[in-house]
Amino acid sequence: MTTILIHSNTLTKSQHEMIQQSLAKPVQVAQHFRVTVTETPSQQTLTELSQKTQLDINLLPEHFKPEEIKLVISDMDSTLISIECVDEIADFIHVKAEVSAITEAAMRGELDFEGSLIQRVKLLTGLDTAALQHVFEERLTLNPGAETWIQGLKDNGISFALVSGGFTFFTERLKTQLNLDYTRANTLGELDGKLTGKVVGDIIGAQAKADFLHELCQTLNIQPHQVIAVGDGANDLLMMKEAGISIAYHAKPAVQKEALTALNHRGLDAILDFLA
Repeated sequence: MTTILIHSNTLTKSQHEMIQQSLAKPVQVAQHFRVTVTETPSQQTLTELSQKTQLDINLLPEHFKPEEIKLVISDMDSTLISIECVDEIADFIHVKAEVSAITEAAMRGELDFEGSLIQRVKLLTGLDTAALQHVFEERLTLNPGAETWIQGLKDNGISFALVSGGFTFFTERLKTQLNLDYTRANTLGELDGKLTGKVVGDIIGAQAKADFLHELCQTLNIQPHQVIAVGDGANDLLMMKEAGISIAYHAKPAVQKEALTALNHRGLDAILDFLA
């Protein structure tokens, strides 16, 4: 038997019919619901059904047990929040287009992340550090459902870790704002109120994100299968592969292809459906 999770509050008549036809299983409407089928549909079938119905539809891994989840680890830029912070910082020094192009290529997996970050940060050399606060206050917004998601995890006694190839300036402020349990990110070099164009210390890239997951497993005395990992870019993939279940959130094609599950229509609060 295979369980399929449909993320929806309601179904239209046409959605209901399309789901029944594709899955050959009567579907009852609920807050979010699981459909059990005897024959596992292909991922292509589910992808096509999701596109037709404009619903997020995920095949749950056989090993997945919601009650065992103790940690959720999430990327920040374009996952928890709606922006890429480095791109918005770059706007204040008039190099946003150049930096954004590098960011996009890195997130698609076309560039080495560490090298691309060094390249982007170098372009910020000499910028007044006050620009970082402007980005936080004026441009940074949470993605839909973020606060409901995080509160739902707290209500279920599940820890939350924010890990980012971005910068501690933002992760630390979000940690305070959202009362997060753990954060890790890169530190921008500063001197006399200006950015030096360098990253201080080791770069938090793909491997460092995966290592952080394992470090937190040791801290919490849990196993990787008790972790949900959420991301959108190629540098999240190593971390996502280590977790019990991975969720591609409005992600790049390379991540959609590799992740066990995906959300392309709903907000972050839909992640709570996996835990019900």
